[in-house]
Amino acid sequence: MTNLFPNNTYDTDPKSKRNFISKITFNSRCYFFLRTAWVFYLTARCARRGRSHFNLDKQVYYCNKNIRTLERCGAKIHLRGLDNLDSEEGPFVIIGNHMSSLETVVLNSIIGSRLKISFIFKSSLLKVPYLGTALMAQNSIPIDRVNPREDFKTIITEGKNRLQNGHSVLVFPQSTRSPKLIPQEFNTIGVKLARAAEVKVIPLALKTDFLGRGKIFKDFGPLDKNKAVYFEFGAPITVEGNGRETHQQVIEFIQSRLDKWNEAEAR
Repeated sequence: MTNLFPNNTYDTDPKSKRNFISKITFNSRCYFFLRTAWVFYLTARCARRGRSHFNLDKQVYYCNKNIRTLERCGAKIHLRGLDNLDSEEGPFVIIGNHMSSLETVVLNSIIGSRLKISFIFKSSLLKVPYLGTALMAQNSIPIDRVNPREDFKTIITEGKNRLQNGHSVLVFPQSTRSPKLIPQEFNTIGVKLARAAEVKVIPLALKTDFLGRGKIFKDFGPLDKNKAVYFEFGAPITVEGNGRETHQQVIEFIQSRLDKWNEAEAR
């Protein structure tokens, strides 16, 4: 397995230059989306050969291509707290904020080289050519986001199953992507899953508005090379009592990092 991030931190080389095609298309989103679509195709083609062939090494291999595409498009990626994923206390429920579809295309590269990971995703993504095939081959958990009660049952049941089999589970508790963290919209499903499965929680703060929201197709947004891409993983947290304190710790961790990154960009 090629691990692009072997250390606790990672920062894109400030001297790295954009890809020639990205330059001549004025950093057009078209280059980025065509490249990632091609990777989805390659991933799905590999996945169709079966899970024995589409192993974790292959999943990380293809996702690494998306990381390199981002950097060729001018993104400056900053990662922190990666050693927290190496804790022997796992598997974990990783709880993060959700800002753009960029997370979908890069997190397997960042997490998968250290942990077996299962994602919770909208079942509508199964209809996306190639992407749906890849998601199901990764032992992910689809929910429809129509019936909250049924979604809750699915996440608890399937999530516990994944955790018992050594897979960490990534949860985005926000009902929709947002550039801001709104605590009232950040539900407790991640903490409840961790409590039910008796595992620890790892908070994940991210800032991925390098990829904006599209006016017609929300996933097909513009790229803003003036905004960096940030991911930071916190230390594992034990869920105590009813989990409210843990939930608040996760929110405070994410908000503190967003504040810091926003201030850095403002300067």
